[in-house]
This record gives sequence, structure tokens and C-alpha cells, in this order.
Amino acid sequence: MNPRYEHGAPGKTGVLLVNLGTPEAPTKTALKSYLRSFLSDPRVVEFKGPRWLWLLILNAVILNIRPKKSAEAYAGIWDELGENTGSPLLHISQLQHQALQHVLDDGYVVELAMRYGEPSIDTGLDRLQQQGARSVIILPLYPQYSATTSASIFDAVSKVYQQRRWLPDIRFISHYHDHDLYIVALAKSVVEHQQHHGKQFLLMSFHGIPQRYLHNGDPYHCECHKTGRLLAERLGLRDDEYRVSFQSIFGREPWLQPYTDATLKSLPEKGIKAVQVICPGFAADCLETLEEIAVENRDYFMAAGGESFSYIPALNDRKEHIHLLSELIKQHSRGLDKTETGFQKDTAKRHKQHPFNRDN
Repeated sequence: MNPRYEHGAPGKTGVLLVNLGTPEAPTKTALKSYLRSFLSDPRVVEFKGPRWLWLLILNAVILNIRPKKSAEAYAGIWDELGENTGSPLLHISQLQHQALQHVLDDGYVVELAMRYGEPSIDTGLDRLQQQGARSVIILPLYPQYSATTSASIFDAVSKVYQQRRWLPDIRFISHYHDHDLYIVALAKSVVEHQQHHGKQFLLMSFHGIPQRYLHNGDPYHCECHKTGRLLAERLGLRDDEYRVSFQSIFGREPWLQPYTDATLKSLPEKGIKAVQVICPGFAADCLETLEEIAVENRDYFMAAGGESFSYIPALNDRKEHIHLLSELIKQHSRGLDKTETGFQKDTAKRHKQHPFNRDN
């Protein structure tokens, strides 16, 4: 049950950090539950046929095949960041949450949520309200906007507030793909990596979406390429020194191209036998970076004749990343009054004096 609204209560600005989510354990059962939630989201899978048909395919076929394979992949990265750290995505997200709360002043309260799994968006919004948040900034940890990610979070937040009597002032950060501090943070991570591994061909791999979504108006493809161009400019790269590609293909229809795996397989025959891969669309390392890129795609590259492959970690809880997130929050909180106005104080006084509200 939500706490009752109190007139005159001091207000704060709440911040809800939201990432994709993670299964509770690297098991078939946990993956089945997680994938059911993820793949049943109509924002994620825009099925061209009737909705009931997709749900039938999902429950009768996909959820009886994919969970086992996914569980094996998750088992390979579980606790990778240290003993009993569990899911890398959740562990890193918790570090980001703590670091962000530390750098923001007392007028802000920060909570963490996952679009699929725990902690849920509903729980995160509850916690913000319980801590006195009178305004809320929703920050999806997706630099590039897509209806499959950011819009899905908006849907979930809206669904929660449809059940609430009192609504805070809400601001939604839909993207930050070209924010200068984001590009600076990415560039610094590349430079630091190259100080230890040397400068090599740079592949910028983003999560893919079906080409059909682009043709239907999703700006994700354009925002990924703008991030890539700005990062290349910051690093002073020529056109032949980097490439943008797309990973994590699912299903049979065409997705955004070029595909990361196909690109890596083709590079050695073109004379590029040393490559570094960065995934600018991921705010925290996860299965798609630690296993799909750093293990699976590395093997593709080396088997094709590659000689040197290294993965540049996501921004995670780097101080430059936390600084970017804090500045985004401050920019979007301008105009949000966290203090009690004279009108609010007068209203609170009259509320307490009303016969129905006096203590017996």
C-alpha cells in the first residue's frame, strides 16, 4: 500500500535508474521466467501476425528450447566480477546506483530498477515515494533511444502510475547518444585501453533490432551511427580505422547490418588481424558483452585468422560515467522545485486546522 500523501512534507527529487534486467540465477527455470517476461513485451517483439499466435510460439516452442542454452551462457559469466557477485549486470548497476547517490546532493534520492526482473519498476517508484520524492526523473540506461528499450520503460512507468492517486512531476530522459560527456567518457575508456594494448582497428558493436523497426520510424539506427561518428572524431580516427556493427540477432528476419559476427569473420581476409571491440550502447557489462563479444565473437575472429582481439569494458561505474549521469539528472531537474512554497505551507496549515484532520 502506498503511503498517504502528506501536505507540507518536504520534497525531494527522485531518480529511477532503469536497465534491462537479469535472471535471478543461471538456471533453465530462472531463464524461462525471465525470457517469458522479456519476449512477451510487444515493444520488444513487434510480431507481424496476431498477438495470440506469437504467444503460442513463445510458450510452446521458444521457451522450451532457448532457456537451456541461455542458462549455459549465463553460467559462464555468473560471479565473473568476484565471489558471490552473481549477475554482472545487476552487480554493476548496484555500484552505479551507490556511486550516483554519493555524488548527488541531499535533495536527490536514487533507486535502481530493472525492466524485467528484480528490483522492479513498481518497487523502485514505491521506494522513491516513501523517501519523499515529489518529482521523479526516469533515467533508462540506454544511450540510444529505441521503442524496444526506452519506450518499453515508459510504458511500464505509466502502467504503475495509472494505479496511483497521487502523481509526482515526472521527467523522462529518452536518450543521450550525443551528449558530450558521454562521448568523452567513451573516448577516455578507449584511450586507456590502448595505452595497455596498443592502437588497433576499432569495432563499435551495438545491440541490433529488426530492420523493419527502422523502416517504421525507430531512430535507433541513426543514433548508433551518430555515437560512432562522434566517438571516432573524438579519437581522431580515419574512416578505415573503425566500423559500426550490430550484434545479438534473434529470429529469421533481417536485422540492422552489418552484423558483428559476420564483420569479425571477414576482417582477417581484408588484412585486419588485430581488433578492439567496444559496445557503446551498453551502460553496464552483461551477457551480451562478457560472453557474446568477449568469448563467442572473439572465437569467430581468431578462427578466421585473427591474431589479436580485446574487448574494451563498458563504462560501468567509471567516474566519468557517473559524472555524465549526474549531469544528465541535474540538467533535467532544472525547474523542479524541491522546496516547500509559501502556498504549500499555508495549505498544510489550513489542512491541519480542518476539523476532519485534527487529532482527537
